Amino acid sequence: MNKEDIETRVCMLQSHLDGLIERVQRNEVTLKRFQDLEMRLLSLNSLKDLVQHVLDDIQVAFDLDSLCLVLADKKAEVQTFLSEDGFRFDDYSNLMLLENVNVFKEKLGVAQRILLGMSNDVLSNEFWPKNNKKPVAVAMLPLVRRGVYLGCLVLGSKDRERFLPAMDTYFLQRLSSVLSVCFENTSNFEQLSRSSLFDTLTGVNNRRFFEQRLNEEILRSLRTADDLTCLFIDIDFFKKVNDSYGHQIGDQALKHVADALKSQLRSNDILTRYGGEEFVVLLPTASELKGNEVAERMRACVEACPLTLQSGKKLKMTVSIGTSTFIVDKPRAFKELDGAVLIEVADKSLYKAKNSGRNKVCSGGEVRAEPLDSNTSFSAG
Repeated sequence: MNKEDIETRVCMLQSHLDGLIERVQRNEVTLKRFQDLEMRLLSLNSLKDLVQHVLDDIQVAFDLDSLCLVLADKKAEVQTFLSEDGFRFDDYSNLMLLENVNVFKEKLGVAQRILLGMSNDVLSNEFWPKNNKKPVAVAMLPLVRRGVYLGCLVLGSKDRERFLPAMDTYFLQRLSSVLSVCFENTSNFEQLSRSSLFDTLTGVNNRRFFEQRLNEEILRSLRTADDLTCLFIDIDFFKKVNDSYGHQIGDQALKHVADALKSQLRSNDILTRYGGEEFVVLLPTASELKGNEVAERMRACVEACPLTLQSGKKLKMTVSIGTSTFIVDKPRAFKELDGAVLIEVADKSLYKAKNSGRNKVCSGGEVRAEPLDSNTSFSAG
């Protein structure tokens, strides 16, 4: 072998070595980015936070053109958990909740393996929002725990070469496993949490849950300058129902009224059994006028929907409602409000409704936020 041949081979080896070093460096960067993402995901307890991190962070972390998270939701529990935590569904068209959980096994198979390729070949319509443009190439990651499909994550790219069937799937398999564990853990956490934050009789939130959310919604209003309306609701003459029909019918009546009230609310509104026959509602982003309109719809709904007893008799009920509205003139320029103030104003207006004949809505007016540089106290106007 002459000198020129040796030099040529050395150059080739050097080029090959440089390529290997470059790939190792790229893999190190990818691994570090993945580990950071993995640690963030594993630290989350809230299903809402987990879903938002998946939808917001993974697309950035993996430099994707598009992404869709599809979750099995046979009993609408995921929908309920997210709604009650204030998840804004309108901001995330790439989240899908499927009642038909069998579709995962039908479309992804029992092998529960990652599928790679052109979207026309491997992406079923059930796993992509119909109003969103499909990507060119996809990787479909099954989310499975203990043999049960929790959903799937679809990663999309405009690059035809991005997700070739023969490519190594180590990072994708690891992400699939981590996400499966995270979704199982957060779902279990949400169920356990709600077992202590729900009223088992009426199926709505209890007072403990309300007190937590009230502070959260006040802070949100201070950040965004959105109005926040509170409704205090009392079932009229409820003691007579228990005295006349017994507590079993009284329990049915409470559940019936709770269902009627809930039917008039948005998914992000918060209905709580406050105690006895009293309910409290929080209406995020609702002005005083809007809050009073909602309260009037709730009052009318209860009046128009009597409870049908086993005997066939119709048990008519009515409610009295007091309202109050927290007003913030501009974001981040006001002191935090004690939630008890908002409740107290609504409670006082409730008693006005009861003392003026019941089956009415009375407004307590506005509770204006106190500026940070003010020494004056909150007042209702």
